[in-house]
Formats: sequence, structure tokens, C-alpha cells
Amino acid sequence: MSDTQIKIGIIGGTGLGEKLGLEAGETINPETPFGKPSSPIIHATWEGVDIYLLQRHGIGHAHNPSKVPYRANIYALKALGVTHILASGATGSLREEYRPGDLVIVDQIIDKTYTRANTFYDAAAVHTEFADPFCGVMRNWLLNASKNIDQNITVHTKGTYVVMEGPAFSTRAESHMHRAWGGDLIGMTAMPEAKLAREAEIAYAMIAMPTDYDCWRPHESGQSAQALLEEIIGNLNKATSNNISLIKAALRDLSILENEPSPAHSALALGIWSHKDAIDSDEIKRLDVLWGKYFK
Repeated sequence: MSDTQIKIGIIGGTGLGEKLGLEAGETINPETPFGKPSSPIIHATWEGVDIYLLQRHGIGHAHNPSKVPYRANIYALKALGVTHILASGATGSLREEYRPGDLVIVDQIIDKTYTRANTFYDAAAVHTEFADPFCGVMRNWLLNASKNIDQNITVHTKGTYVVMEGPAFSTRAESHMHRAWGGDLIGMTAMPEAKLAREAEIAYAMIAMPTDYDCWRPHESGQSAQALLEEIIGNLNKATSNNISLIKAALRDLSILENEPSPAHSALALGIWSHKDAIDSDEIKRLDVLWGKYFK
């Protein structure tokens, strides 16, 4: 256990823990009011930092983006005392300058999902501020850490992530529309994950990993589908390696997180609009992990 109160949840893909070189830890199989999370959660340490590792798509990439149990994932991390979530995910690029293999410290979201449960609070009116969907303190932490990695790794200081429902990729017309909207990246997993983290008063940041250009940009003439797939896998491996370098650099110095509280940690202070005596007592108890301190 670390000597700090900060506990970092890491949401990513298969093999991330092994690549981080986490010390041996315990496997936790939590139950939540929203079912089981995507995967068992591995509690380990990395140079003294408490880490809780969750595979977003489950073991063997079992869950497509629309079926990821986002509420269970975030609730489980909250119940384990996680204070900050560092998420990562592969994306397509909507901009020439956001090259495959680069890293992007995302700052904005355009949400195009429509089938996913996107709140914990179905039985109350709870409205959290979400103008800045990613924690500014965590973004500064990551940007500071980026100065301490190989400077041949390109880290973009901001980017707008368009979250589509999927599981099919965009049409070409949609891809051009997303660019016209101001999108820089296209992916399928940042929402409702970021919104639920805010509702759970957990600071949340995302490192996006472009693996290819979305279909607005024509592929090379004569390139086969197999060659394209191999190129994307190669880009993913490169981006993952770069991502690991950035995560390790960030975890080596938590001083920014320790010295500056995240606004996310009090996101519900003015967010519960329902009169508290109008909320069913069983519902208050059911979600005690999330909002219990406001009913004491």
C-alpha cells in the first residue's frame, strides 16, 4: 500500500498490467448494484502507488463498446476507494496532424452514443457540471509527465473525441461531418465512462491512441485489407508502447495530484436537485458508495 490517499484506477486493454510491470497483486471480483464489472480488478502497486487495473472490454475482448458494463465498472472502482481514473483507448484520427502512433491528452467530447445507460441516478434528478469532461488537474499531471519521456514520442496537448455508438465504423459522410464539427478523434468508449466517473466524484483523464486515419482520408492505392489490418496493428503496438512510457512517467510523480484537489471530487455538492426527502430511502442506501456523504 502507498503512503498517500491517492488510488489510481487504470482502465485499458488486455495485457496492460503485464506491460506496466505491476508488482504481484490480488484479484478482486466485486459485485455492484449494476452487475459485475467487465473483468476482475487487479489491485497491485507500481513503485509504491496503489493501482486498480480493469480491462474495459473484458477478458478476451468479450464486450463490444455498446455492451461494456460502464456503470458496474465505475461503481466497482469507487467502492474500492479509487480517487483518480486514467483511461486509455484506441481511436481513429480525424486530422492529418494526429498521426497513428501519437498520443492525445483529450480535453473535449462530442457524445453520439444513444443506447447506453449514462447515469447512476435513475430515481433522482442529479445534474453534474460537465463543461470540461476530463479533469484539468490530471491533464496537467499527464502533460507534465510527457516532458520526461522520449521526445520522439508526439503527445498532443488537447483533442476533441467524438464518441460514436458503433460497433460498425463511420460512413465516409459521417467522417466528414465529424471533422466539420471540430472532432479530432473518433472512438467508441469514452462515453458514458467519463460522465459516470464525474457522477461518482472520481477524477478522470484519457490518453487516446490513434491507430489509423478514419475513412475521410483515402487509403493508399492498391493496399489490401490484410495489409491495412497489419498496419493498424503495428500502429496500435507503437501507440501502446508510447502510452506505457507516459503512464510510467506520470506514476513516478504524483505531486500535482497530491497538491491540487480535483473539482471532480465534489461534483455532487450542488448536483443533487431532488429534495432529499423525496428520494426513496432504499435508493439512497443502494447507492450509498456514490452519494452517501450528502445524506448524513
